[in-house]
Amino acid sequence: MSLLVIGSLLGGLGLFQLGMLLMTDGLKLAAGKTLRNILENSTRTPIRGVLSGALITSMVQSSSAVTVATIGFVNAGLMKLGQAVSVIYGSNIGTTMTSWLVALIGFKLNIKLFALPAIGLGMMFRLLKGPGKQGAIGEAVAGFGVFFMGIDVLKASFEGMGAGLQLTNIGGGGLTGVLLFLTVGFLLTLIMQSSSAALAVALTAAAGGVVPLQDAAAVVIGANVGTTSTAALAVIGATPNAKRVAAAHVAFNIITGIVALALLPLLLKFLATLRMLLGQDGGSVTILAMFHTLFNILGVLLLWPFTKMLIHRLKKLFRSAEEDEAKPVYLDRNVISTPVLAMHALEKELVRLGKIAIRMAKASLSIETRESPQLVKDKAVFDQLEFSVADFVYRMQRSHLPADLDDALPSCLRITGYYASMTELAELIAEKQSEIKTLQDVGVAELLNNFKGTVVKMIKSSDVEREGYSLEMCEDSLQKVID
Repeated sequence: MSLLVIGSLLGGLGLFQLGMLLMTDGLKLAAGKTLRNILENSTRTPIRGVLSGALITSMVQSSSAVTVATIGFVNAGLMKLGQAVSVIYGSNIGTTMTSWLVALIGFKLNIKLFALPAIGLGMMFRLLKGPGKQGAIGEAVAGFGVFFMGIDVLKASFEGMGAGLQLTNIGGGGLTGVLLFLTVGFLLTLIMQSSSAALAVALTAAAGGVVPLQDAAAVVIGANVGTTSTAALAVIGATPNAKRVAAAHVAFNIITGIVALALLPLLLKFLATLRMLLGQDGGSVTILAMFHTLFNILGVLLLWPFTKMLIHRLKKLFRSAEEDEAKPVYLDRNVISTPVLAMHALEKELVRLGKIAIRMAKASLSIETRESPQLVKDKAVFDQLEFSVADFVYRMQRSHLPADLDDALPSCLRITGYYASMTELAELIAEKQSEIKTLQDVGVAELLNNFKGTVVKMIKSSDVEREGYSLEMCEDSLQKVID
């Protein structure tokens, strides 16, 4: 292989990636809030989620961009996990549009007849309209032209290599060779952070006769699996829900890749027969585009019945400290049949509930801004745990309880209500704290700080788990606050 051929390959690949970058950035900017509105309003049902994911990915020509955007929406609480998973399904179907662009336009038309004018007109429009939405359309059109110029260079390079370079027997052929080419597709996507570039290499290499059809299909599978690297990088330091979305993306692509690899000979034979029956031409390039679409659709169909199970499993992974704390530790429905054990479990859970309320009360006295992320998290934890306690009490009331325990249940509910009032007051105090301006009078500021200290001592004395706890000490602390 000469340096000229190597240079042509690198140049073609560079033009392709540059075109993809211009197209993706231009289309995202031109779309503006449209993409966000589609993601927010068109994912209310799983089917709509899949369709919107496929549509948006086809529009921006980047499944990675859609995946990262979806992770961001989940991270911000704008989208639920189930909605995000359906979008992930759709984005993997939408990303096959790149293969079809290459197959239907890159190998059907004289690229230079439209690519060069597209670059010229697009950049002219970009210069005239500036960096706004209209200018972004021009940038996308120019990127479209550069994209196909890259395809043209790659195609010409591989056509020149076809007679002198055959990669059929690399890896010894058979399964070993297929796995080797799958790894090549994965690594290309990982290095270039673009499955589209790896797909372009696979399609043009197969069209040039350098790589056999089956091995090129293995590169396509590897490129599809390689897109998971972007999602994995995007969730570093993100919320547990965002990590679950990334895990769903990884699971979908790996499972789909395994199925496609297992059925590879059968799928290629089926597609070759189908193409002949339909009278379609285009050779290996068309078959690869069809293969890319088929195994992604097949992946959605295979995973669709198990989506709820997948979501349930993902919710158990990457749990945050708040989610773990909000889960009851002692409340077990199995002990309801043994009232004494059930009451003991309830008492232990009430202690946990009280600790959260006390923590919020103490924190509210030191908050200087209204928006306290930790206070908001603690309130969410308390509310969820309070609901679990109330549900447990309701189930106990429906069972046959001894008279003494039946009388104790209303007291448990009252205690829960007192703790709930504490958390509401803590939120109110935090809000009022942010409204207090810096006191100029040193004496008043000192009195306020002393009062806060007295209140904190009272709160600490009310902790029943504290060593040396006594009701008399609580009453004494309360009296000091009143005085």
